[in-house]
Amino acid sequence: MKSYKLLAGSMVAMAAIAAQPALAAEDTATLGVSATVTSNCVVSTTALSFGNVDVTAAADVDGTGGISVTCTSGTSWTATAGVGGGTGATFASRKMANGVNLLNYALYTDTERTTVWGDGATGTGSITGTGSGSAQASTIYGRVPQGQTSLPAGSYSDTVTVTVTY
Repeated sequence: MKSYKLLAGSMVAMAAIAAQPALAAEDTATLGVSATVTSNCVVSTTALSFGNVDVTAAADVDGTGGISVTCTSGTSWTATAGVGGGTGATFASRKMANGVNLLNYALYTDTERTTVWGDGATGTGSITGTGSGSAQASTIYGRVPQGQTSLPAGSYSDTVTVTVTY
């Protein structure tokens, strides 16, 4: 009887253990995640057209164009302009060409047309800003000065390189 009681007790104990839910084992670890946001800028331009210019009129002809700079938020930037491709061009007297004929003009950073847009040195100004992640527009002011009466009629053009440094 003793062995029967021992066997019955063992069976009850095994049944109690078997009735318990199985415990799952687990382990944890962490996954590192990183990225580096780099400073970047993109520049685009809107052409400056003076339209029809009457060189016999005793008046300057003004026009506007623009640049748009989009930089990573917090990135400081500076926009400068080259002299253009006309023979003998300078910042103060750029040259639109029609063959060998050259029409003088200038680009400015201000509405009063007193600060010539150039390389930020040699007496010229530049355009500066700090990126916000959105496009930042700046107007470029141009002027064809009066007194160029010897020029023949025709289509005159130039290309100015705009550089954004950041």
